[in-house]
Amino acid sequence: MGENEPSAAQPDKKMAYHKVNADQRAQGHSPYLDSDELQATALELEWDMEKELEEPGFDHFRLDSAAQHHLGNSQSPELDLEPIQPSSSPKGRFQRLQEDPDYVSHYTRQAPKSNRCSFLRVLKVFCTALILFIFGIVIGYYARKKCPSPPTPQEPNNPHIYHEILKEIKAENIRQIYRDLLEFPREDDAEVAVKILAQWRSQGLEDVRLVNYSVLLDLPGPSSNTVTLHNTGECFYPSGQQCSTDPKTLHSQDLLYSYAAYSAKGTLEAELIDVQYGTMEDLIRVQAITNVTKKIALLKLGQSPLLYKLSLLEDAGFGGALLYTDPCDLPKTADLADKAFMVSLNSGGDPSTPGYASIDGSYRQNRLNLTTLLVQPISAVLARKLISLTEDTAQKDKCTPLQLPAAGKKRISLNIQSVTTYKTISNVIGYLKGAVFPDRYVIVGSHHSSLKGYGGQGWASSTAVITALLQALMAKVQRGWRPDRTLLFCSWGGTALGNVGSYEWAEDLRNVLQRNAVAYVSLHNPVTGNSTLHPVASPSLQQLAAESQSINCVEKGRCPGSNVSSVQIQGDSDYFINHLGVPATQFSYEDIKASENSSFLSEALFPAHATKTEELDPSFSLHETIAKLTGQVTLQIATDPVLPFNALDIALEVQNSLKGDEAGVPQLLAVASQLRDTAELFQSDEMRPANDPQERAPVRVRMLNDVLQGLEKSFLVHQPPPGLYRNILYRLDDRTSQFSVLLEALEHCKLHQSNETVQAALSKVLNNINSAQVYFKAGLDVFETTLAGKK
Repeated sequence: MGENEPSAAQPDKKMAYHKVNADQRAQGHSPYLDSDELQATALELEWDMEKELEEPGFDHFRLDSAAQHHLGNSQSPELDLEPIQPSSSPKGRFQRLQEDPDYVSHYTRQAPKSNRCSFLRVLKVFCTALILFIFGIVIGYYARKKCPSPPTPQEPNNPHIYHEILKEIKAENIRQIYRDLLEFPREDDAEVAVKILAQWRSQGLEDVRLVNYSVLLDLPGPSSNTVTLHNTGECFYPSGQQCSTDPKTLHSQDLLYSYAAYSAKGTLEAELIDVQYGTMEDLIRVQAITNVTKKIALLKLGQSPLLYKLSLLEDAGFGGALLYTDPCDLPKTADLADKAFMVSLNSGGDPSTPGYASIDGSYRQNRLNLTTLLVQPISAVLARKLISLTEDTAQKDKCTPLQLPAAGKKRISLNIQSVTTYKTISNVIGYLKGAVFPDRYVIVGSHHSSLKGYGGQGWASSTAVITALLQALMAKVQRGWRPDRTLLFCSWGGTALGNVGSYEWAEDLRNVLQRNAVAYVSLHNPVTGNSTLHPVASPSLQQLAAESQSINCVEKGRCPGSNVSSVQIQGDSDYFINHLGVPATQFSYEDIKASENSSFLSEALFPAHATKTEELDPSFSLHETIAKLTGQVTLQIATDPVLPFNALDIALEVQNSLKGDEAGVPQLLAVASQLRDTAELFQSDEMRPANDPQERAPVRVRMLNDVLQGLEKSFLVHQPPPGLYRNILYRLDDRTSQFSVLLEALEHCKLHQSNETVQAALSKVLNNINSAQVYFKAGLDVFETTLAGKK
């Protein structure tokens, strides 16, 4: 009934509240209740309530509910309850009173009023309040005892902190971690991942996860692939040795793993055509003198990406390809002439789930082969035999490149029998949560995947370096320090077969990473030589990479004035650069290049003995340098209030890449000039004030960082030629300065005698530059609007 009459219930609740307080105050238990005025007020309230109770329809239920409903109002301005019991709320006190039978009988007027009943009611109120007071003290005591103590004040982030962390990275620690990894029997990818996970947890990193994916892999068959000379009947393994029936030889690891993953399978007998490096000029020359349909190309690695060259061969009509590295293109210190190698024809990820993650329930496409070509890597020794060169053409003073004589025709039979099967690959992902911006991720990635010794010990080098960096960071974390942004430490599986682990994880978390990923710091094969430091960074990070070299370089003679460039690199940074537009950087030691053709030779994974890394860097000082350079860059990105990205360098890179007199380039230069002006304004008006602590406002810094984080996303093109980066800010190699998509379009024009490809490429670049200009301008407009609103 009370619920149906809200207008009548409200005064009833008020009266019930006043009546109880009047009775309590009438007993003389408070020094404030002795005046006649208060006693008269109490009598008047009692009379008013009795009059209200005499109204028809006012029953017991309504009284109780009305009184109880009002009890939550502890803000009554008329009466002060503090003298009765300051430590308990009115709600708790009145709920307890309603449990008393005398309380109900009093308001239903079933018993005569008496001082004795009033005294008992007040006594019960007092006892109840006292019990609640004591109970509250006990709860408060134990709650305070169990509550965690406030965290230790975080140490400020500054260069001194960076130095303290980086000095903990020592060459002997990296060597020990490296040797521990190699002692572990590499029976399975997942077992190595579990060991790395345990290793990271032992350093104090608590949030470490093992992430598994079932993916389609192309692995060696039961016996080695073969190449047979048709005119002599001689059969050769990829290394150049003659075929044998010895079971030990048939199952040799080097022979089995000398293959091209995801090649077409089967047998092809055809004429061998020498296409040298497979450039447009090479193909035009070859097609002018012979029909190449279903022929087998003899192809050198180098100059341009393998996938791009194979796509040209496929378009031309070839049926197969033998791949080799010319000894003249290798460093003089490399002794690989009699070694076959392994390559992957996978552009990235699980081929059966292109563009989406290989999780349970995903649709699996039937993509056993990623090309129609039968592709087989062979050694330089076998290449010489195929072109009938018996003498060693690599002399001490002069090296003569290998070439098939124009008069000599060779017919061969190529047999490839690799097997596709589903396997589980494992990633190790460790999280060090940021203290200020936990939703922004700085990703540091290495890999633990190689094919039973192929690719050398690069996996152990990269894992040892990232573990040593983690060890130094966690020592500081345990003393109360934390980075501002979250650090993700990742060890990828399936790298050698097409960066499978990193692709699947990134595709799985694509939406999160698009919003939260700030930068990717790569540790892919940190020491492949000992001659020179080779830093690679996207344009926005080039300045930071250059500055870090002047601070941290153990071997001063090997890294002064190293030139930072933006070139295509191998490894798991691929997805982050080309699909997410995340700025990336990588430091590595390499051998001095032997010739201009040696770019992209790293696509070949050669078998290497276990001591190769220690021969290149016996003191592990080069590893220490890479760890400190990587740590310096990582710490600055993770802890600087304003992201250390350079907007102007992007605009300058765009201008430098627009060289040539092709139609349309002047229009591109005009748009690029506008981009440079906007970038200069953005850098001077927004970034410089934000770097001054006295002018730094948190909201403004967050807005600025959001703009900086997306600088490179405007430069991703849709469906570039195979093997070329989607991010056009990265050049093919150090020899080229133009946008790779423009260079490819010009080459394509020579073959097909059409300008359509060039015009399409120019349009793509124009849209990218204009998109970046709009993005920069929108960022400036946001800041102008914010300032206007404050004024």
